[in-house]
Amino acid sequence: MNWLTNVVRPKLRELVGARREIPDNLWQTCPGCGQMLFHRDLEKTLGVCQHCGHHMRLGVHERLAMLLDEGWRPVDLPKVPADPLKFRDLKRYGDRLKEAQAKTGRPEALSVGHGAIGGRPAVVAALDFAFMGGSMGMAVGEGLLAAARLAVGERAALVAVVASGGARMQEGILSLMQMVRTTIAVDEVRAARLPYIVVLTDPTTGGVSASFAMLGDVTLAEPGAVIGFAGARVIEQTIRESLPEGFQRAEYLLEHGMVDTVVPRPQLRDTLANLLDLLAGERTIAEAAVPAVDAAAMPTDGGDAVAGARAAE
Repeated sequence: MNWLTNVVRPKLRELVGARREIPDNLWQTCPGCGQMLFHRDLEKTLGVCQHCGHHMRLGVHERLAMLLDEGWRPVDLPKVPADPLKFRDLKRYGDRLKEAQAKTGRPEALSVGHGAIGGRPAVVAALDFAFMGGSMGMAVGEGLLAAARLAVGERAALVAVVASGGARMQEGILSLMQMVRTTIAVDEVRAARLPYIVVLTDPTTGGVSASFAMLGDVTLAEPGAVIGFAGARVIEQTIRESLPEGFQRAEYLLEHGMVDTVVPRPQLRDTLANLLDLLAGERTIAEAAVPAVDAAAMPTDGGDAVAGARAAE
């Protein structure tokens, strides 16, 4: 009894205690192949599995830092009413927003960075799937419109990095209206004869895929990304047929002409830089320098932002 009490039990406690001290976020299981991946290795590969190439979802700050040159800055976006419809299901919409803000450390699903890609002026608007599934409400619509007008004012390309489940149901028709507002944003960039490039990541669905996500001058996609409008199960139940293998995946859309190319994440920044070189000609970021524009202070009420930006030059 003394041997069990004095030797074996302390050893077991020591072993269990040591295991509890090990952080539980050192390793991550790959959804594609099931391999255990060390988080430092994942950081080096930008969230791509080194065994099977599966592209994991990436945080919005990591997205911006990965794509933009050093020295980029975040952009403050317009504020909108937090809960315009006073919506409630199992929880109040306002409470859901607070939970998402606490989880991500960001005020909304859209984040915007301003800087350069390969030396070319660029504004990057990225959706964060961790924030309520990257859903598009008034804040996202106003944010993309402000990003577009910032791009026009700065004579920069606009790059949209999309990861979204679609329109935000808690904002009802106000959310669906953002499909129009984001289309207006794209039109203003085009009217200024500036590049608009879209990067589709996993997943891109719903009202976002039916609006600004499919309007790019050039549309890129990450390998294996789910891209579509309605879910595959909904489509199968509606048409009562089995869907082809790989349906709604990036490679399937490439084969059917819906995207221009599928680009592995480590090659994405160089691909964007090459595209901006082709689309912008010989114009560099130094030549494009204009007075700084505060996107949060720019009008988002349908005014003629293109004419205003040109007058500011």
